[in-house]
Amino acid sequence: ISKPAPPFTLARLDAPAQTLSPQDLRGQVWLLNVWASWCTACLQEHGLMLELAREGGHVLVGLNYKDQPDDARRWLSRHGDPYRVSLSDLDGRVGIDYGVYGLPETFIVDKQGVIRHKHIGALTRDALRHRILPLMRKLDG
Repeated sequence: ISKPAPPFTLARLDAPAQTLSPQDLRGQVWLLNVWASWCTACLQEHGLMLELAREGGHVLVGLNYKDQPDDARRWLSRHGDPYRVSLSDLDGRVGIDYGVYGLPETFIVDKQGVIRHKHIGALTRDALRHRILPLMRKLDG
């Protein structure tokens, strides 16, 4: 928290020839949600991620952690894809750089690329309403 988001360049899950890095998101407040198709808690929070995406106005980035890309794409196809982009962290190195030690985890990154919040575990409606969304609005304002 309060440190620059670790740098990375990762392939997009939907278009592996294309990449994305935190630098590409500078000037935007964004939410990084670390998930995997094998993660049961990720499925528990997924409905909230879909609601957040439907609400609009939020940059949602998925970090698919230590997962097979085909499994991840099938999972998103089956359950819905809330992300503006999902990135493939096959070996988990980016997750390690962010301090991920269990899934799901969610980070809020400000316009300057600084991590402002970390939520460990599945998002809850309470956490979303009372911490995540108010902080994103404040940082975006």
